[in-house]
Amino acid sequence: MMKTRQYVIDEYADHQLYKELAAREKDAGNTQALLKLAEQEHEHYLFWKKFLPGYQPVLSPFFLAGFRLMRRLCGLTFTVKFLERREHKTVEEYKRVAAEFAGEDKARLEKIISDENEHENFFIGQIQETVIKYIGFIALGLADAIVEVTGVHAGFLGVTSSTLFAGISGVIVGFSAAISMGSAAYLQAKHDPHRSAWTSAVITGVSYIFSVVMLAVPYFLTRNMSQAFMLSTLVGMLLIALLTFYSAVVFDRRFWREFLETVGLMLATAAVTFVLGVFIGKTFGIQQMMS
Repeated sequence: MMKTRQYVIDEYADHQLYKELAAREKDAGNTQALLKLAEQEHEHYLFWKKFLPGYQPVLSPFFLAGFRLMRRLCGLTFTVKFLERREHKTVEEYKRVAAEFAGEDKARLEKIISDENEHENFFIGQIQETVIKYIGFIALGLADAIVEVTGVHAGFLGVTSSTLFAGISGVIVGFSAAISMGSAAYLQAKHDPHRSAWTSAVITGVSYIFSVVMLAVPYFLTRNMSQAFMLSTLVGMLLIALLTFYSAVVFDRRFWREFLETVGLMLATAAVTFVLGVFIGKTFGIQQMMS
């Protein structure tokens, strides 16, 4: 029972956060789901609070502000899933602590555990958000651009020492590929009644172009080809990490496995295109021509 105070704080914090999210939500269905979550957390809070009569937790304004910012930047589904992900360890602790209770208190704690495992997942499933419908197209644009454009840059690493040429080439290839990927996304979503084909195309294309620009920036900031490639690769890995973490939280996936798979694919592509670039550069004497 040494952590009772922390349980009180955690449940009270979750209650306040769900209330805060519900108050700022415009969709009526989402508001109702969030209010149900807030009500559940309040009941959990009252259970633990009875063991600490007179104690009233106080939340830092920065705590609520941080989650408000997360809601604005990452969306409602991500924020709620992140909260629930944070509670998984707490649920495991509740299961161990339940052995210390008996009678009505034990039954009540087991009900709280059941709520955390089942009911909240049901309410979370009721939350509808546009970004979730199109997250696959965002991932398609970002991931494909990172792998393809990094490969283009690696190829030019073996052909030329001009960072400006390599950067411009990556942008040109990237913009062309963005149009192609946007068209493919349009055709893919055209027969899907739950998604707009034009929205899918635009999201895929914009995601692709965003990645292309971010990967190209290092080539315009330095004249050292190796340094530019290393910085661009790090940018690509950072974008992959952010996208993978977002997807891992929203869809309950394993972060490290997907992250390492995508990074491995990116590096393997870069290695192959670098070797090809070196071969072509030496065979046709392009390295000397473009230095």
